[in-house]
Amino acid sequence: MIRKPRGPLAHALERFSSIVTRWAGSSSAFAVAVGVILVWILTGPLFHYSDTWQLVINTGTTVVTFLMVFLIQRSQNKESMAVQLKLNELIAAMEGASNRLIDVEDLGEDELKVLHAFYTKLVTMSAKDAKLTQSHSIEEAQERHATKVSVVIHPHKGSRR
Repeated sequence: MIRKPRGPLAHALERFSSIVTRWAGSSSAFAVAVGVILVWILTGPLFHYSDTWQLVINTGTTVVTFLMVFLIQRSQNKESMAVQLKLNELIAAMEGASNRLIDVEDLGEDELKVLHAFYTKLVTMSAKDAKLTQSHSIEEAQERHATKVSVVIHPHKGSRR
């Protein structure tokens, strides 16, 4: 994957948004928000519940909401990309899995519908063969684990790493 070089401003903004995103999802951020609302409510009588008093909270919440939309979207984009990369790695590493599904998220909607119909057909076919509640055996899991361990210990025996 080739990435364009990024400048110091882009790097600083990414770092700042990551810090703010983590903080915004914390209990302390919620406490600050509740505190701001309480201060606003308590100052109502002081400002005679004026239009300006209401405008302060309306403007503040609108600005915070506007900025949070971008932070949430950035966070979701990053998380989605990480999940897609993990799934791509699993597909690429798993014998028998179709490499055509790597980067499937980049396909068009019509192509995704075709793939969905294919996998729906597979589910229908497999439903005839076994119960949905039937699972893999412990022995099968142990065998797979042993195979993985032997590849890590003896990487020259067919490992791709």
